[in-house]
Amino acid sequence: MPQKPSLTIHGGAGSISHSSLPPSSPLYTAYTASIREVLRATYPLLLAGHSALTAATHAVTLLEDNPLFNASKGSVFTRDGRNELEASVMVSRGYRKRGVGVAMLTTVKNPILLARELLVRGEGDGGQGHNFLSGAEAEKLAVEWGCEVVSPGYFWTERRWEEHLRGLKKEKGYSAGGGVPDEDPTGESAEYLPQGTVGCVAMDIHGTLCVATSTGGLTNKLPGRIGDTPTPAAGFWAEEWRVPAPSPSTPSPSISASFWNLLTTCIPTAALTPISEKQPLLEENTDHPTPPCTRAVALSGTGNGDYFLRLAVAHNIAARCRFGGLSLKEAAEAVVGRGGEMQRAAGERWGLGDGSGGVIGLDEKGNVVMVMNCGGMFRGYIDEEGKARVGVYWDEKET
Repeated sequence: MPQKPSLTIHGGAGSISHSSLPPSSPLYTAYTASIREVLRATYPLLLAGHSALTAATHAVTLLEDNPLFNASKGSVFTRDGRNELEASVMVSRGYRKRGVGVAMLTTVKNPILLARELLVRGEGDGGQGHNFLSGAEAEKLAVEWGCEVVSPGYFWTERRWEEHLRGLKKEKGYSAGGGVPDEDPTGESAEYLPQGTVGCVAMDIHGTLCVATSTGGLTNKLPGRIGDTPTPAAGFWAEEWRVPAPSPSTPSPSISASFWNLLTTCIPTAALTPISEKQPLLEENTDHPTPPCTRAVALSGTGNGDYFLRLAVAHNIAARCRFGGLSLKEAAEAVVGRGGEMQRAAGERWGLGDGSGGVIGLDEKGNVVMVMNCGGMFRGYIDEEGKARVGVYWDEKET
């Protein structure tokens, strides 16, 4: 029986506050209107029976084409004034590769479409079974596979260039003065600087989940820096698994969330599953071979990518669901919520942008999760009545 589709998107997270981006400002209106428009343009694809992969990559393409967002056309600059783009796609089932990433792109108009090609082309057509490609070879394949390429000047926008110059000026000033920037301890600065990424998580009528993510990276990042967005387990993840029925003779004891968190600090999560309970591999290489699973999750992250990398945030959350029995919301809050693992990892640098970010996700029932530890995240989803709901600040309900 067909499932009801579900859809959620984000447009970046970071030092967003009522003072840095007032609700009455034209920029606030532009961001929220754009998020709502993308939701409304994408959800009908799922209702019409298109795959989660088609819907998610369509939504991200629309966000990439919008200069408001830090992806493709609106990408931030590296320290040397270039744009280096990244993207990724992952599905819960249906393709042998499952998840792929592309990075260090300078001429591919829509990196998300190159990531999609790398996924669906499987073992042949030049991809050679690789899950991650970057730089010149990836751009060569983009041409061979029919992805649109542009001159590097296409990605230039005045707003991002001014942010780049201001950032360099501040860096020079801090170096000369020997100090550090003054920031609000909550991580909400007087100016919203993009630290983010755009992403979409979709569930189609077959119950397949797909996550698609794209970014220009961090403002004034070092050239050659590769972040969490194209890195599996860090900035994105999708999987599904079967939960074996407990044996009547050996009932499974319940494990509290607090005990699980303590246990996983000492023992890798993979080691906590007995060999007898290892899950069989799901059938691969067909579009929809597996009936809806007992559990599934898909996640897209945005924020300070270096912390997503250090903590393998997306897979960290998924593992708490799969091996710890937590709900997706519980797991996301434990890692990316206020006071969660990411914030604690920042230590004394919390409030300077370190450790800040957010995630969006779906579970196997299409339940939407949107969690952040920073001032805000541009985000939206389609509710039970098919209406687009959008939010910005961490403490507001989506409307």
